[in-house]
Amino acid sequence: MKRVIVLSLLFVIIGFSECKSEKKTDSKDEIKVEVEKSRAAFSLEKAKNEINFIAYKTSEKVPVGGQFKKVNIISGGEGNTIKEAINNTEFSIPISSLFTKNSSRDYKIKKFFFGIMDNTKLLSGKLIIENDSIGYANIKMNGITEKVPFEFRVEANTFYLNGKMNVTKWNALEALNSLNLVCKELHRGADGVSKTWSEVTLNIVSTF
Repeated sequence: MKRVIVLSLLFVIIGFSECKSEKKTDSKDEIKVEVEKSRAAFSLEKAKNEINFIAYKTSEKVPVGGQFKKVNIISGGEGNTIKEAINNTEFSIPISSLFTKNSSRDYKIKKFFFGIMDNTKLLSGKLIIENDSIGYANIKMNGITEKVPFEFRVEANTFYLNGKMNVTKWNALEALNSLNLVCKELHRGADGVSKTWSEVTLNIVSTF
């Protein structure tokens, strides 16, 4: 009887050991799985990207500069040339990354301009290159997607983009009036008129 019990225990121990060795083999197999790395010569995600903008105030059209400190590459953004890396890139820009070197101004733009819009925690878009000097961006803001034409040039390993957008195309007049109201005195010119322009200039620099 004792011999039967001992043999049974041996079978259990052997079976348990085999299960443990199988699990170890499985874990080794999992470790061997590797993600294939991109071999593209140019990557927007790895580039230094500067998203700059210029807004305007007063009747004299005084420029007010700013930038977005962060851009997320959603898809694309890689290529064997800089143009290939830019073309068909989809991106998003968090409004929270807005920076104008003036914390009070930043707060007002975020709350009284973008905060008035519909679901605008992010600006998103897609870049399209048409030839060696022009293209356009499909920009989504305030729930609306509109085309923004731009000019560009490539010098050495740097891509320069210049474009202009009028925020009224995104039904942002209410947001613009909201911002002008809270900045009424700051946007008042020598003629006594308080004005916030709907035109915004874009300057984007990507250094690879």
